[in-house]
Amino acid sequence: MPPILPDEKRELLVILKTATEILEHIKTDPNDIYIKDEIEFAGKVQVTGWIFPCRLYVGDHTMGFVAHLNCRDTRSKPMLNLNGLTCEHRVNPIGIDEPSPRFSWILNSDETNVLQTAYRVLVSTDADFSKTVWDSGRIKSNRSVLIAYDGEPLCPSTRYYWTVEVEDNHGITNGACPEAFFETGLMADGNWPALFISPKNENDPTRSEGWYLSKTYEIRGAVASARIYATALGLYSVTVNGIIDENYLLAPGWTNYNSRLLYQTIDITDSLQIGSNIITAHIGTGWYKGDLAGWMSKRCVYGNRIGFSMVMHVAYEDETEETVMTDETWESFPSPVLYTEIYNGETYDARRETDLSMPPKSGGTGPVVLLDMDRSTVCAQDGPPIAVHEVLEPVELLTDSQGRTILDFGQNLTGWVRFQVEGPAGSEVMLKHGEILTAEGDLYTENLRAAKQEILYILKGDGIEEYHPCFTFQGFRYVLVEKYPGTPKKKDFRAEVVHSKMPPTGDFSCSNPLINQLNHNIHWGMKGNFLDIPTDCPQRDERLGWTGDAQVFIGTACNLRNTASFFTKWLRDMRTEQKPDGGIPHVIPDVLFDAAETDDLLEGAHSATGWADAAVICPWTIYRQYGDERILEENYGMMKRWVECIRRQARDEVIWDTGFHFGDWVALDAKEGSYFGATPNDYTATVFYANSADILSRTAALLGNEDDSEHYGALYRRIRSAFLEKFYTPSGRLAVRTQTAHVLALHFNLVTKEHAQRTVDDLVKIIGEENGHLTTGFLGTPYICTVLARYGRLDEAYKLLLQEDYPSWLYQVKQGATTIWEHWDGLKPDGSLWSPDMNSFNHYAYGSVGYWLYTTMAGLEAAENGPGYKIIDFRPRPGGGITSASMRRETPYGLAEIIWKLVGDEMTVIVEVPCNTSARLFLPGQRDAEILGSGRYERKTIIRTGGISV
Repeated sequence: MPPILPDEKRELLVILKTATEILEHIKTDPNDIYIKDEIEFAGKVQVTGWIFPCRLYVGDHTMGFVAHLNCRDTRSKPMLNLNGLTCEHRVNPIGIDEPSPRFSWILNSDETNVLQTAYRVLVSTDADFSKTVWDSGRIKSNRSVLIAYDGEPLCPSTRYYWTVEVEDNHGITNGACPEAFFETGLMADGNWPALFISPKNENDPTRSEGWYLSKTYEIRGAVASARIYATALGLYSVTVNGIIDENYLLAPGWTNYNSRLLYQTIDITDSLQIGSNIITAHIGTGWYKGDLAGWMSKRCVYGNRIGFSMVMHVAYEDETEETVMTDETWESFPSPVLYTEIYNGETYDARRETDLSMPPKSGGTGPVVLLDMDRSTVCAQDGPPIAVHEVLEPVELLTDSQGRTILDFGQNLTGWVRFQVEGPAGSEVMLKHGEILTAEGDLYTENLRAAKQEILYILKGDGIEEYHPCFTFQGFRYVLVEKYPGTPKKKDFRAEVVHSKMPPTGDFSCSNPLINQLNHNIHWGMKGNFLDIPTDCPQRDERLGWTGDAQVFIGTACNLRNTASFFTKWLRDMRTEQKPDGGIPHVIPDVLFDAAETDDLLEGAHSATGWADAAVICPWTIYRQYGDERILEENYGMMKRWVECIRRQARDEVIWDTGFHFGDWVALDAKEGSYFGATPNDYTATVFYANSADILSRTAALLGNEDDSEHYGALYRRIRSAFLEKFYTPSGRLAVRTQTAHVLALHFNLVTKEHAQRTVDDLVKIIGEENGHLTTGFLGTPYICTVLARYGRLDEAYKLLLQEDYPSWLYQVKQGATTIWEHWDGLKPDGSLWSPDMNSFNHYAYGSVGYWLYTTMAGLEAAENGPGYKIIDFRPRPGGGITSASMRRETPYGLAEIIWKLVGDEMTVIVEVPCNTSARLFLPGQRDAEILGSGRYERKTIIRTGGISV
């Protein structure tokens, strides 16, 4: 793509006859040359005695090769480059159905205090930008995040290239951009064209087996590009001529299939050949037909028959096109998967394998039937795909009490084991998965409840065989090799770590190795539970999208990985599940719709405080973290209906004292044998009601709905006034004497200024009564350190954080945890275990303290008036004997970083401010913040001995 060159005399046009002559002008140097056709070179070009960094573009031309050199004298003017080009939060996405996709880019400069002053976006259907469909023109604006397309209506199945030219406040215009594109999907707008097919013999709701669906298609010429758009009732993978696509694992993911069924776009250009081509879909039970909420014995929640639907679009080099779809002419035959369930695992008989690059054997296939399916629910994949991201080797081979081998992968994870084996036909490999070992060294599986997590592989006896599960996943650290032909060896086993594709964005460390391990555990807990939806745990017979867990952890999650698309998808799922009265289910997708009838613990199936409030808290957090206003626009109706649902239930519209609530779930101040903490439900419900009304008011103001903003702002003030009257004494004492009650009142700003100090003092006193330990549950734990630090008790926050005995975060670390536990005492100090009824060792909710590590200890946070890190607050708060900390965060504008170090009483702070942002640096011991533009800065200050800021 020729660059958009600045209107200055820094342009050089060189016409040369061959690429070789161009290369003769390049002196090898590791910088700055890009040649079209994806051949990269690096170097500098000698021009009239000056050395110029440049970008070189080569393309076919009637006069020979043409090279555009965007050159400048580096000794006199700074450079401005762009990278990080994304469309809808993703790099070069394919298969999007968004009619007005949004573009973002990151500025890089060797100058300081760089701000964008103007931009121009071009979108074209060709890489040379000769077929422009949108030219924004020069827009005077500092916006570089989520600029919406505003051109001609987009066409389906089309690749669009886009680029951007920006100008900064120093008068510098960028050089050429890296190539960026997006590709539309079918854009069917509720009119999915393909039929759903199912094997005729797949008609038993009780069976959980795999099937193949196959069709041979003729390709009549050279292919320019080809796509398969596919989805399934169940889970599926697609093979073309024996080549399997692994970009979408466990597709189509989990949604409320009755309202939203996602399709995936698969690039099969390189898999097709002229002549006959065999397309094979492998389908399995998955979430659609299989067991869900195992303790409630649910099955076939969405349907009792698996199926598949596909559109294949082929564009030939002769510029003709062809579209084919699933229909009744397809064939079906059983797959080697004899049994597959999300919770229980898989049985695979390799003796039934067939060569998928060849047509099915004559007589071995059966017909398909057409399914009566509401195809209006099919829409494009809008969340990140599930993929394998890491591969771990066993760190040790152990032996259990029966002499059997146990693989220790050294890390509690979510995924599966890929193994290789050699042996006679019919011999078996059986693997059983668990999180911990018993005191005797045996695999502990009681906490899995009804989930079996077993893999059974039957050998075909044909040399070395390799396998990993097709339609299931496990949560585990340890794997018992119960059956295996021969002696298991480390080299034969690998654990593949599986989760949604979310690019890493945050990197924290400090001088305390236990805290670093805690951060490691938080991150791995997230990876283990962000598999298409934010689950509670990945191992037992649950693995549901609990709303309460998600909302307390979302801030931490956004610091660790880019979760914008992940939560966009999940919130769309949530909107389809909202009840007619505005209620929000406990889990999304909702499989507990009849919980009150089928579960003794649950008295209601939806609308619990702190859980249903995810409908408001999650969109607001995504807006704050990514500057994404559209997520507020999309979810505003849901947010408003939820607040109205509470208002109708609340006494005098202000005190919410009705309904079922989890409350401060599994808090340590609960009564013996109870999961419900001691903080009264009417207290927690009213607090979260107030918070949701406040967020709704602010959201309405942002979206320009002043009437709603005023209305819900007034409602918030009424709730706050009623809260103070009901729960505070005239002398300013909080009547509810629990840690969580004090934390929530302070965190959500429901305390008057004159009563705040007493509330903080009482909180510290209550903590002291527990010998400096917390007793909080799911609702209080995320905010306790934040509250203490905010209200002048940073010392108490560090004391809580650094406790190493039970109950504490570091107690788990000292016990060898590699993820976050569900219970503070999942493994008790005496070696005994919490009740197996509910004792996950990978349950991320208490990992929400990560947000405090990143924003308070390290001190990097988006300013209240700078969503998406447009304005950054650097506010390091050292304490607890910690002598250094750092946080790197890939913001929508680029890398922000803080590094601080204590030597005696002197504190050195280094910060990196990305281009097109500004920052405020609050140093301990200094009264005012320093305002910083982009660049890297080092500052020093003196603080009191012991690390407590002045």
